[in-house]
Amino acid sequence: MEANELFISLVQKDIIWEDKTENLRQYSRILADLDGSSDLALLPEMFSTGFSTDPDPLAETMEGTTVGWMKKTAAETGNCIAGSLIIREEGCFYNRAVWCDPSGSLSWYDKRHLFRMAGEEATFSQGFNRTIVKLHGWRICLQVCYDLRFPVWSRNRGDYDLLVYLSNWPAARSDVWNTLLRARAIENQCYVAGVNRTGIDGNNIVYQGESMVIDPKGQIVGKAETTQESTTTIRLSLLGLHEFRTKFPVWKDWDDFKVMSDE
Repeated sequence: MEANELFISLVQKDIIWEDKTENLRQYSRILADLDGSSDLALLPEMFSTGFSTDPDPLAETMEGTTVGWMKKTAAETGNCIAGSLIIREEGCFYNRAVWCDPSGSLSWYDKRHLFRMAGEEATFSQGFNRTIVKLHGWRICLQVCYDLRFPVWSRNRGDYDLLVYLSNWPAARSDVWNTLLRARAIENQCYVAGVNRTGIDGNNIVYQGESMVIDPKGQIVGKAETTQESTTTIRLSLLGLHEFRTKFPVWKDWDDFKVMSDE
């Protein structure tokens, strides 16, 4: 592998509703099959339970079963792993994107934009800070599902190369998913990876996957089969990204404004 390359795997799965044990068992098999072919495995939003807005019976702490599984699996496979889950902390519930590297080191991002059309804002607390992690020279910004609709929050300030969306995005809004992933890549001159689930959840919401990676020109460089469970691994080039930013420096004309915060 060249020093500037990154191999990411989009794990597109039919999440078994609120069955952590079976979901984690299946993810263990999927990630073991990567067998050193990837640097980073991206899992969907609420990957161990499905997207539930009844967090109390499902919530864990950062010392709980699912984060423990992430640490163990990352160590065994040598992959970084990122996915969101329901975390209870200081009396609040968070839809938290957790990043775990093979050493067991953790970073996390709490979903900023809570999906009010499903009542998520009534039971979860929003996050206030963006999180950017580093891997093999890449700067990676973590976001969760509904965040995709809000370009100010994801605006590139010259601080990331890859923007990641961990999602449970319904099939009914497939066109929006495809359009906004491309828009975020073009406007931020970055790669964008969106990983989504398939199947039908406990609320009878249908998902068709369409996990994909978009390059900074807005072109799809890797995409999973629609409706099918699959793991799609894509090679990204940091050198290619830098060359494009140099040749076509849109970033030099980005508007200089601050992201609004409730802090």
